Amino acid sequence: MATVISQEVAYKDYRVKNTSIDIEYQSIDDIIEGCRRKKRESQKQLYFNYCDELFTTAIRILHDQHMAEDSLHDAFLKIFRDIKQLKSNDSLKPWMKRVVINTSLHMLQRRRRIEYTDGTALIDNVQVWDPLNGEHIEKAIMSLPEGYRIVFLLIEVEGYKHQEAAKILGISEGTSKSQLHYAKQSLKRMLNDNK
Repeated sequence: MATVISQEVAYKDYRVKNTSIDIEYQSIDDIIEGCRRKKRESQKQLYFNYCDELFTTAIRILHDQHMAEDSLHDAFLKIFRDIKQLKSNDSLKPWMKRVVINTSLHMLQRRRRIEYTDGTALIDNVQVWDPLNGEHIEKAIMSLPEGYRIVFLLIEVEGYKHQEAAKILGISEGTSKSQLHYAKQSLKRMLNDNK
């Protein structure tokens, strides 16, 4: 299994090597205003300012580079279309993350049903040699069952509350809490077993 870290690096290298970009620097307010007016240069700059971070969000949810690229593409189309509805320029980044999360979850649900289980799932042993190494922690997170992983990412990584995560995922708040509990138990077990 290729690690998510190497997928992200490969994506970043590809984007940087295969794109010639000659954009004058604009303030974020100018970029947003330009995007509202559908100016291509402003859209390009918005994309290049945030694509790596938003791609990371998509790939963590989808766990597949091609699906994450498709999700990012679809999300930016929605962002460019709906940016005129952005109420505050200060909320740009959280709003774009929410668009990417929703787009990724919708893509995942179209392809297959996310399973939310009550109880500890059996997880294949993941080789984690240094439990404090970020790449190894990322591997452990990505090896969680889908329901655990998505709830863990929304709450612990993206900072959503259980009520918000439950609404996004279409599950109960109790299911969100139990998924997070089991995700943490599984991660603790994986990281402790491999010390």
